[in-house]
Amino acid sequence: MDTIASLFSFITTPVSWIIVQFHKLYGAIFGPDTGWAWGLSIVSLVILIRICLIPLFVKQIKSMRNMQALQPKMKAIQERYKSDKQRQSEEMMKLYKETGTNPLSSCLPILAQSPFFFALYYVLSNIASGKTVGVINEQLLDSARQAHIFGAPLASKFMDSPGKVEALNATLLDVRIVTAIMIILMSASQFYTQRQLMQKNVDLTVKTPYMQQQKMMMYIFPVIFAVMGINFPVGVLVYWLTTNVWTMGQQMYVINQNPTPGSMAQDQYLQRLLKSVGNRGGDVRSRRKRNVIQAIVAKGPDRNDNERKFISGLAKAGFVAQPDGTVIQGETTADETEGGSAQKRQQPKRQTKAKRQTAPPQSQSQSPAKPSLKKDTPQDTQPKTAGKPAARQQPKAGQRKGQQRPKHPSSKK
Repeated sequence: MDTIASLFSFITTPVSWIIVQFHKLYGAIFGPDTGWAWGLSIVSLVILIRICLIPLFVKQIKSMRNMQALQPKMKAIQERYKSDKQRQSEEMMKLYKETGTNPLSSCLPILAQSPFFFALYYVLSNIASGKTVGVINEQLLDSARQAHIFGAPLASKFMDSPGKVEALNATLLDVRIVTAIMIILMSASQFYTQRQLMQKNVDLTVKTPYMQQQKMMMYIFPVIFAVMGINFPVGVLVYWLTTNVWTMGQQMYVINQNPTPGSMAQDQYLQRLLKSVGNRGGDVRSRRKRNVIQAIVAKGPDRNDNERKFISGLAKAGFVAQPDGTVIQGETTADETEGGSAQKRQQPKRQTKAKRQTAPPQSQSQSPAKPSLKKDTPQDTQPKTAGKPAARQQPKAGQRKGQQRPKHPSSKK
């Protein structure tokens, strides 16, 4: 580790200068030789670096989403050209170029932060050895060696010998308790950060090897941090714990405000948005929320389940999402509420035989009359006597029995 840190010795002067400037500020408040002054200087260094890395973090989020969306296409290319590795790599590069995806963008924040990390490790190692480094002179060196965080010197390590710890005016038990707690917190924060990314911000409808890789990283990275942490000085543990907490909070904000489509986080965000729209009577004040609604409306039948659920919820509340992202009151059609699929006609429930027998007969006024296919026949207008059959009409004299043929109009007597 010392050899790697020496490779970044060119940046030790800027890092040490930043720490000294923050130390002047916090030293005036807590005292120049206190652990609070030096510890908060390291925390402020982390915050300053992470603020500068926010644009790279945004690129990292976009790259991870694009890589996740491209996994089905990448898998198809691998299966199609599995016997031709050169053609496979060419098609992969073509796919990256067409979609504007850079696989290395997900590693940019870590790569950009690593020089500052190793430079800080190099500075603290020199402080532990009693050597001046960068802009830290003899006076600042003595002040840093006297600084303790909960009884552990900034330059002490978990694996230090008792004699080396005593030279820093501390006990081995205090150093190991403080470093062990910080290593556990550092690994736990790394695990939770990766876990919330996998559980909430991943499209669960896409099953790809990329998800398995992310799941493996969720368990491997904390173990790596725990193994490496026993060789980190307390000051470096403060640095790494702070950057893990910052990453966890930053990722939590991104997941809640800009979740991945199709993920659990998107469903929770759209439910909060639906509740907010209902409470405000359809008024969408935030431009970001209007952009989200506009993107959902523009998808039409290509919406995912979360987005169709959101549009249906608006319709049930009596609202309609407009193409410009606003929401108005009104009624929606089946195509709008279901994303292009018509609603099915609801069939009446079939009753059991017992219910049909006990059900009262419907009156003629309630049930519509069915049209008859038979011809209307003249009926007797005279009332029939109850209990007696109707009298048969006798033919007149001179007439034949049976049905009479109609006379021709021209034959008149």
